[in-house]
Amino acid sequence: MTEPTTTTLAVNELFGPTFQGEGTSTGKLARFLRLYGCNLACTWCDTPQTWDRARHDPAAEQTRLTVDDILAWLRTGPSSLLVVTGGEPLLQQRALEPLFTAITAAGLATEIEVETSGTITPTPDIVAAVTRFTVSPKLAHSTMVLPRRIRPAVIRQFVASGKASWKFVVQTPDDLAEVEALATEYGLDPVWIMPEGTDSTTILDRMRLLADPVLARGWNLTSRLHILLWGNVRAR
Repeated sequence: MTEPTTTTLAVNELFGPTFQGEGTSTGKLARFLRLYGCNLACTWCDTPQTWDRARHDPAAEQTRLTVDDILAWLRTGPSSLLVVTGGEPLLQQRALEPLFTAITAAGLATEIEVETSGTITPTPDIVAAVTRFTVSPKLAHSTMVLPRRIRPAVIRQFVASGKASWKFVVQTPDDLAEVEALATEYGLDPVWIMPEGTDSTTILDRMRLLADPVLARGWNLTSRLHILLWGNVRAR
């Protein structure tokens, strides 16, 4: 029997089973651990409850859960893919290390996917534990200043891990030149382009505009499947 742990994480929500809606794992059966807290403040952020204290009460939006609490939740249903997201989950990676170790030891997930902005270097233990990182560097339309959203040394560490795919949130085809410059400079591969939007009409309209220029560059195009299926509702 494993020893109980008092290590805690600031959690915004636990949900699933559902489908992963974005990127390389789109359509896979998954459960989601959404952590509280972010080091960015993108204008179009679709999860402002994880960081925006002006609009969302932090007392209502975060819960301290132990590793054992999260393991108990994972035991309640299918969890072959666990997606750890935020906010920015790597703000809490020291607490994630024992969680990932325990999940692997208990066989509670065969894949662990971490969604991150690529602004915080993962520890060696986190790199070893995860199946993949979905890294989403923010473009200029996020309104974050360049040194805050693009950190070259961190990006190179993710490239070196061999476990990163690169998902860029795009509003118009004009944004693709910025993606291309980053992909060329850092050798990013594979590249996934995702339309920004929180309703099905916007998602589909932008995908249609992006499809041909994304194909021309040899990249991948991802929808936001959960938005197409259920709209902009939480915990789906």
